[in-house]
Amino acid sequence: MERGGATALKVRDLTKTFHGKAETVAALAGVSLSVREGELFTLLGPSGCGKTTTLRCVAGFEKPSSGGIDFHGRDFTALPPYRRNIGMVFQSYALFPHLSVFENVAYGLKVRKADSGTIQKKVEDILRLVGLEGAGRRKPGELSGGQQQRIALARALVYGPELLLLDEPLSNLDAKLRVYMREEIRRIQQQAGVTTVYVTHDQEEALSISDRIAVMHGGLVSQIGTPDGIYENPANMDVAEFIGQANFLPCRIRRDGASLSMVFPSGEEVVPDGLPPAIGSFQGTEGTLFLRPKHLSVRAGSGRQNSLRGKVSVILFLGTQVRYFVDLFSGPSRKEIMVDEERRLADVREGDEVSVTLRWDGARMFPPKERA
Repeated sequence: MERGGATALKVRDLTKTFHGKAETVAALAGVSLSVREGELFTLLGPSGCGKTTTLRCVAGFEKPSSGGIDFHGRDFTALPPYRRNIGMVFQSYALFPHLSVFENVAYGLKVRKADSGTIQKKVEDILRLVGLEGAGRRKPGELSGGQQQRIALARALVYGPELLLLDEPLSNLDAKLRVYMREEIRRIQQQAGVTTVYVTHDQEEALSISDRIAVMHGGLVSQIGTPDGIYENPANMDVAEFIGQANFLPCRIRRDGASLSMVFPSGEEVVPDGLPPAIGSFQGTEGTLFLRPKHLSVRAGSGRQNSLRGKVSVILFLGTQVRYFVDLFSGPSRKEIMVDEERRLADVREGDEVSVTLRWDGARMFPPKERA
C-alpha cells in the first residue's frame, strides 16, 4: 500500500520533557519522521512510547521542548492549533451530546463562519461519505459506538483539513466492530485523499490499514517502513518482539571457511540451507536467532537430522492455523518456542518428543540482548 509523492509533514529531532513534582519524564528523545502527501502513516508502539505525545505536538496541543515540525514547507512548531488546518479524532470522540449529528458535524464550519448553504451541502456530503446519510437529526447518544466514531470522523473532515490526526480512534469498540471500522477508516481516508497520521498500540490494526508505519519505543523511532517490510525485516529485537509473534534463540555461529553452522545451548548444531544473506552477513560469533512461528515446523520423533530436539507442551487450535508450543534445550537454558502449522498433525500430541526444523528464508540474526 506504499504511496509515493512529495513530503507533506516533516518532524525534525523532536524532544518533549514533562517536569513533575516527583520526577522529570523525557516523553520524546529525538523523534524524526516524514509523512508523504495523501498517505496513511501510523505511529505504533506500546503505552508510554511517545506516539500520542508526538501526535499532540503535531496538532499543537503540546509544545515541543526542542526540534521542529514542518508542514508543506511551513514551520508549524510554534503555530497555534487553530491556524494549522488540522482535523483531529480523539479516543473518546469528544462529541457534543446535546447537539444533533448534523450540528456536531457542522460545528467546525460554523466556527469558520461558513454560510448556511455551504454548511448544508458539506455536511450532507460528508455524512454520505461516512455512511450516515439520514441520521442528521439524531443525537449521538442514540447511535452505536461505531456510528459515533463515524460522526467524529465526519466532523474532522467536513471543513477540508490538510492533515487528519487520529488518536487510538477504535480503542473503545468491541473486537469485531474494530475490524470493520478500521476498514471503513481506510476507505474514507482514501476517498477523501487527506494526509493522515494514525496512532495505535494495536499491531494488527496498524499492519492492515497503513501505507507506512513508524514503530516507537522509549521516545524514539525504532523503524519506519511498509507493513510487510517491518514484519519481514525488523530492524532490531524491540521491533521484532512487538510486531507479530516471534521466537528468539540464543546461538553461536561456527565458521569453517565458506561454510557456517549454528550451535545452540544444548550443543546441537544445525547447518542453514544455502547460507541466507541475513545469517551469512552477521559479523559476530554470539547472537540471537529470530524466527517467526511460520518459519518452523514440527515432526513426530526426536533426532531428525539438522533439526532441534523438543517436547510439545501445549497445542492451540487458532482457526486458520494450529500453534504448537515446544520446549527446547532442557535444563537451565530451556526455551519455549511457538510453531505454526496449517493443520493439526495427527501423530503429534501434547507431551510428545518432536524434531523442530528451521526454515531459513525468514531468519534474522541480532546481537545478543540487543535493544533499540
